[in-house]
Amino acid sequence: MATATDPQDHLIDPAARHRRFWRIGLVALAIILVVAAVLIWRHHESAEAAAAAARRAAAAGITLTSATAESGDINVYLNAIGTVTPVFTDSITSQVSGPVTAVNFREGQQIHKGDSLIEIDDRPYRATLLQAQGILERDQNVLAQAQMDLTRYRAALARNAIAQQTVDDQDKLVLQDQGTVKNDEGTVQYDQLQVDYCHIKAPINGQIGLRLVDPGNLVQANGTTALAVITQIQPITVIFTLPEDSLGSVTARLRDHAKLTVDAFDRTAQTLIASGELLALDNQIDTTTGTVKVRASFENKDNALFPNQFVNARLLVDTLKGVTLVPASAVQQNGQSSFVYVIQNNVAHVRQVTPGVTDSGKTQVNGVKPGEVLADSSFDKLQDNARVTIVDKPAGAAAPAGSGAPAGTAAPVNAPQTPGSSGNSAP
Repeated sequence: MATATDPQDHLIDPAARHRRFWRIGLVALAIILVVAAVLIWRHHESAEAAAAAARRAAAAGITLTSATAESGDINVYLNAIGTVTPVFTDSITSQVSGPVTAVNFREGQQIHKGDSLIEIDDRPYRATLLQAQGILERDQNVLAQAQMDLTRYRAALARNAIAQQTVDDQDKLVLQDQGTVKNDEGTVQYDQLQVDYCHIKAPINGQIGLRLVDPGNLVQANGTTALAVITQIQPITVIFTLPEDSLGSVTARLRDHAKLTVDAFDRTAQTLIASGELLALDNQIDTTTGTVKVRASFENKDNALFPNQFVNARLLVDTLKGVTLVPASAVQQNGQSSFVYVIQNNVAHVRQVTPGVTDSGKTQVNGVKPGEVLADSSFDKLQDNARVTIVDKPAGAAAPAGSGAPAGTAAPVNAPQTPGSSGNSAP
């Protein structure tokens, strides 16, 4: 395909054309060099600024918060899941048959021992009792007559008026009448008991449940259907289980006659419901679970604990005195060991520690001295011998960790325990 050209191009000297192209190339090369120089200069300036910022950051160090190791007391707790269990639970059934004539309680009422609960028609049993009393009176008089005859026979024998055999026969007759009277007395007592069974009374103090029988209902003797259920609310107990590995520390304290405190928390383990005392241990370990049942007693004056309620029980086994305490968040793990960052002259140093009991956000550790300052944040950036900048003053001595969790706070952890890791890798 033909290309259009200037008709005057063939008149231009080839040497001049070559010089013109050469000049254009030089100008273009100069422009490229200038642009490249500008870009290089700007990159150098950015690198210098970044390096200066890095030097300033390195000089300033990693920003973090800190805490101070302190000496104090910490409680050793055992946590378990428990169930509120009444000391006594009575299901009231009838010992006699007959129609109910009265129900003398209100549903949910606080009952005292001896209070009248249910009345059953006692007229048939009173009639039977009256018959038995009549038979008893008759046989008592028969016995009295036989005793009078025996007295007369003995007097006559003393005068040789009658034979000895007659006296002996009368003596045995008196013994027979005495046995008959005893049998009648037993019948009277049994019939009196049947009359008493018609008037059902509370056997214990406690709270009665919903009404299960109404006036006019016919009840049967020794029936399986309960007429009322009474549970003792004050005091009340909580039954929970402890692992057999923890049994030794508990029994050791009990042998010293120590009173071990038990706290009952709600289902979320956040709210303290009541505090009581360890009452007893079961006499054997459950081989299927490796645990032993424990019962704790609570006064429950405010009725905060309710029968069959689920609770989180926390048993205070011991209190460690004068140990080194650090915030649980300051202890890190690398999967095999635990360590902390000790701050000295604004430089972080890794130190291996052995954690122990944890309670209320404090952990007892070995390997740190009271008063040493520890890193408590920025663990994802920290390394051994890294310079740091503390943005707050070292945490001063707080309230003794051994005072236990206040009401409304969680109650962590079993002892001994290893604190959790914040995800930092090994130093």
